[in-house]
Amino acid sequence: MKLLTFARLLSKKLFSKREADYAGFVLAQRFASYCSSKAILGEYGKLWVEDGVFFDSYRKFEPSNPASAERKFFLRSLLSLVENLPGDTAECGVYKGAASWFICDKFRATDKTHFVFDSFEGLSAPSTVDGEYWSEGDLRSDEDVLKENLSAFPQVRVCKGWIPDSFHHARERSFCFVHIDVDLYQPTLASIEFFYPRLVEGGIILCDDYGFITCPGSRKALDEYMKDKPEKIVHVPTGQAFIIKGAG
Repeated sequence: MKLLTFARLLSKKLFSKREADYAGFVLAQRFASYCSSKAILGEYGKLWVEDGVFFDSYRKFEPSNPASAERKFFLRSLLSLVENLPGDTAECGVYKGAASWFICDKFRATDKTHFVFDSFEGLSAPSTVDGEYWSEGDLRSDEDVLKENLSAFPQVRVCKGWIPDSFHHARERSFCFVHIDVDLYQPTLASIEFFYPRLVEGGIILCDDYGFITCPGSRKALDEYMKDKPEKIVHVPTGQAFIIKGAG
């Protein structure tokens, strides 16, 4: 950044009430790009960052970490596509329950059951296809914290155990929305294998970690399973990917 450009932006940030926010965004964008060529902040002025209702809920789970806010917002937006469909909802890999909270909040006035699947012991042992980023036991979560976070929703059914062993709790159910966030190849594949046949027409499977270099196994699992299916995988800039079940 040229010194004169920097000075003009800094002056606007400090002294221009009308242009301060935009100038600050451009400064952050420029400095981020110097630190890493992959630090892309996108365009200024996106309306979703002004959604106070969303952020009030999000900050209950991540009070000082906005990193996954765009993914939670995208998930919440997708739910509108399935709001009139039959079937229950589910999440595989729940951590503190932020994604499940948004799912349950969307369907709080319905009779849908929300199934939560988690070992509460962290990740299982990664395989060779998962790379070297994760270790066994990473992302361990507390079952009591989860239950407290979702205590406002009586429709939640917590299924503690390893995937796919815990799936027997939902064997006889159909689903309109499934969120898969288990990071590794084997549990991702097992989750897709279980839920895809149980997904109603128009139902959605959202894979949270499909587009991250830290989760190559997740992408491999979804690609492998869907390669002979009619539905297309939609990879979005948030790092997520989803499929919408067609007529079977």
